[in-house]
Amino acid sequence: MTRRLFLSFFYAGFLRPAPGTWGALAALPAAWAVWQTGGPVLLAVAIIAAFAGGTMAITRELEASGTHDPSWIVIDEVVGQWIALLPVAVGATVAGTSPTRLWPGIIAAFLLFRLFDIWKPWLVGHADRRKDALGVMLDDLWAGLFAACGVSALAALAHFGLGP
Repeated sequence: MTRRLFLSFFYAGFLRPAPGTWGALAALPAAWAVWQTGGPVLLAVAIIAAFAGGTMAITRELEASGTHDPSWIVIDEVVGQWIALLPVAVGATVAGTSPTRLWPGIIAAFLLFRLFDIWKPWLVGHADRRKDALGVMLDDLWAGLFAACGVSALAALAHFGLGP
């Protein structure tokens, strides 16, 4: 039961339709709570811990169920979404403000992460085709990294490219 709670991210993965989207949405307030507790450093530590724990728990789940990547497993989306949000958390910390004040970055992180997670370009798709626990986690890690790059590029444009 505990493994299912973790892998579904407090049962968000059982919401329908689109459990991956629900998992990514559930990751937003959780990221804010982690950031409030320990800033972007704790968010980075949480990403690493969730990635490692998720990989181990997915390995056990896949062995027990004999399936590949059940749709209710969304801890991978949580990790990817947190990676996508990391530039917003860093930016808020550097600016000395709440990440919620950078709401356009939060929306961009969510939308870009979901785009890359669904579209599965290049390394995202390559990882997804592994058909193992590491592949389940890696495709969302790559999607999160691509989204983080997009968020950073959009922030640079907004702050440096659009000024007078």
